[in-house]
Amino acid sequence: MSALRVVLVDDHPIVRAGLRSLFPADAGVDVVGEAATGEEAVALARHLHPDVVLCDLRLGDGIDGVETTRQLRGLDPAPAVVILTTFDRDVEILGAVEAGAAGYLLKDAPAEEITSAIRSAASGLLVLSPELTARMVQVMRSPRVRLTDRELDVLRLLETGASNREIAKTLFVTEATVKTHLVHLFEKLGVESRSRAVAVARDSGLL
Repeated sequence: MSALRVVLVDDHPIVRAGLRSLFPADAGVDVVGEAATGEEAVALARHLHPDVVLCDLRLGDGIDGVETTRQLRGLDPAPAVVILTTFDRDVEILGAVEAGAAGYLLKDAPAEEITSAIRSAASGLLVLSPELTARMVQVMRSPRVRLTDRELDVLRLLETGASNREIAKTLFVTEATVKTHLVHLFEKLGVESRSRAVAVARDSGLL
């Protein structure tokens, strides 16, 4: 049986080197390429046709792991994608799975678990721990907060500590309009203050 062809994607060279060292010659895994950005990963996958791409969630200034996954899964042939990251917020896990990821692991996972996940993903299986699976079910059963583009603009400015006047000036709207957006934001997020709105939005993955 031939070794599985794998591409590693992480914006830290030391992390990529560490991951490469996890796969000895007899592990059945052949690391055929490395990428520091999502854009580079997609280009490599288009050229190298890996079986699996092991990808971080945060990739610097370019596209993130979720968008990288979406683009990789749009290739023909499409590699399986396993997210390997330090972030385990529910919204990020769900986003990766919705984008087509076959697995989601944390970077402190044992080498054997990572190797097993690669094999399972290549076989078309979904790789999630029982704990993450239970959390995903709970998230999918819960109503998701949906904000308009303008409400998201206001929310991002709130995060910077901007006043209503500063938000209005930045968005070229009146302060009254900003106050209306804030009312809608507070209602959707179930909060009563600017600081809580930012905190809840961060927890929900909106920021």
